[in-house]
Amino acid sequence: MNLTVAYGALLTGVLVWLFLVRKLSAKPWDAHAAISPEDAHAAGAAHTPPSKMGLWVFLGVATSLFGLFISAYYMRMGHGHGADAALGDWRAVTESPILWINSALLVLSSIAMQWSRSAAATGQAKRAEVALLAGGLLTCAFLIGQFVVWRELRVSEFFSPSNPAVAFFYVLTGVHGLHLLGGLYVWGRTYARMRYQRVELINVRLSVELCSVYWHYLLLVWIALFALLLAT
Repeated sequence: MNLTVAYGALLTGVLVWLFLVRKLSAKPWDAHAAISPEDAHAAGAAHTPPSKMGLWVFLGVATSLFGLFISAYYMRMGHGHGADAALGDWRAVTESPILWINSALLVLSSIAMQWSRSAAATGQAKRAEVALLAGGLLTCAFLIGQFVVWRELRVSEFFSPSNPAVAFFYVLTGVHGLHLLGGLYVWGRTYARMRYQRVELINVRLSVELCSVYWHYLLLVWIALFALLLAT
């Protein structure tokens, strides 16, 4: 697998991601999908908001996508039984120490999102707003750190367009980064409503909750990807 194929796989991941976002008409993290106390009471405590259901469907599909990439990585590395497994062109990439810093940033962003969720659930609007801002900024720092790692790898001795390990590194981290960018878009909308439109906390509570779930999910995905990269 060379870089051309890797970029093609990355583009496919982008198109699938955009298609799924368009198909989920409920817009999982859209604050407008929040349910008022009156509606929630009428629907019953057991009612699941369409936005929450949409998010779980999206995460299920995303899990399948990441699973396919991880399986392809494992097989291409030389554990498969096909012809590609015997090529012997896999040259392991030494992971940059910056990845550890990036991982810590993502952990902190997930903690901040959970803090915002807890504050929103208890009616602490200002604390929820501050924590939400912190979570988003930490995520931006993570993505900047990832870009630094990509640039660092580009000029390293391990970089080669014909090295499948390099191609997979860009694909795995790139697809994960794209999912975070999608989350940041919704995060920005939610924060803008809280900070500038002064929307009542009850109307953005569901958005904050779903953002936190999404961030926790992407943290788990990153831990799995990072562990895979370290182990190989």
